[in-house]
Amino acid sequence: MLRKIFAVLALLFFSATALAIDPIEFRDAAEERRFQTLARELRCLVCQNESLADSTAGLARDLRNDVITQMREGRSDQEIKDYMTDRYGDFILYSPPVKPRTWLLWFGPLLMLLVGAAAVAWVIRGRRPGTSAGTIEDPLKGDWQ
Repeated sequence: MLRKIFAVLALLFFSATALAIDPIEFRDAAEERRFQTLARELRCLVCQNESLADSTAGLARDLRNDVITQMREGRSDQEIKDYMTDRYGDFILYSPPVKPRTWLLWFGPLLMLLVGAAAVAWVIRGRRPGTSAGTIEDPLKGDWQ
């Protein structure tokens, strides 16, 4: 009996997430492909680790509707991306352009790796010869003599 209840609850839970993204009626397969390509190139600003195509957030739904509306108004993919970056900044693009404002996005991970390597090198050089990392010197040694 408990298995059946669990199965029904799991089915309800997973069916709700499957319907979370509102379906869009496309005119043809070409429009759908173009929309999917654009939606995968744009980042959800709420989730930040999902594309507009994958996100279930309300803002992502609004942005998807905005993208399809602009497509149907005849705007090019670049015009739509320019509109989105003017409004939300370069962070909305999964591949932001390399320019001074986005250097931290592009080179930040490398900078962190170099800082970590320098810290490791500093710690290794700071060790005194003849002591190992696992030994602790007796602070009272020599006080009783």
